[in-house]
Amino acid sequence: MEYSPTKMKTLLEKNGFYLKKNFGQNFIIDENIIENIVKKADIDKETMILEIGPGAGSLTYKLSGKAKNILCYEIDNKLKAVLDETLKDKNNVEIIYEDFLSANVIEKINTYNFQKLYVVANLPYYITTPIIMKIIENKIPVEKIVVMVQKEVGDRFKANPGSKDYSSLSVFLNYYFDTRKIMDISKNVFLPKPNVDSIVIEMKKKKQLLKVNEEVFFKLIKDSFKQKRKTLKNNLREYPLDKIEKILNKYNLDLTVRAEQLSLEIFIDIANNI
Repeated sequence: MEYSPTKMKTLLEKNGFYLKKNFGQNFIIDENIIENIVKKADIDKETMILEIGPGAGSLTYKLSGKAKNILCYEIDNKLKAVLDETLKDKNNVEIIYEDFLSANVIEKINTYNFQKLYVVANLPYYITTPIIMKIIENKIPVEKIVVMVQKEVGDRFKANPGSKDYSSLSVFLNYYFDTRKIMDISKNVFLPKPNVDSIVIEMKKKKQLLKVNEEVFFKLIKDSFKQKRKTLKNNLREYPLDKIEKILNKYNLDLTVRAEQLSLEIFIDIANNI
């Protein structure tokens, strides 16, 4: 596969494909950046890759040379002719033209034989968070996630308590993963050029999770951040506030605190004692 704006435009036009804004289609055209992402993902021949939104196959093409298998979900079946051409010599790639969010991914993954499962993708900006939440809530057995996301979204992924980007998603991800930024990506390496820059985030599954009733924990987090600017006293009116206040007092806090000021460990403590 050849990488350049001209080559990408030619590939798309030849196959009668036109970019759609409603699918968040921004195809990466910089070969050096793609190779760097693949290198940083640290893939070997025992690794299966789950890719959401392969687009024109720029990343898929490079991943296929390193991984055992690649399973792609692409919502836009109009890309089939493009991907058939891009990946015509790649026999370890399967593309399912279906919405990842409604697909039975676990059932499909179980038809493969692999030692490690990684998610590596340039995620569509408009559904980045739902995709990550599906991976978590469906317990898709990934060991590592390496994704290119809009910078603003990536900042929320790795945010710390007390920062403006800290959210319920930050807490969920911190419970399951060790998260770090791998690299910054300029908006100039995409076709078409988006309005914002991106970053590549790596999330490694924690080997040992903190003990908690996950059902209680997840509900507590969602309720605590329900209205971000309100205090826990206001957001958690249906909870035993006297118990929660006693727990907060251990950390020199009280019910006037906002959710964005609480660490994962404090949320775990509350969830285990209400």
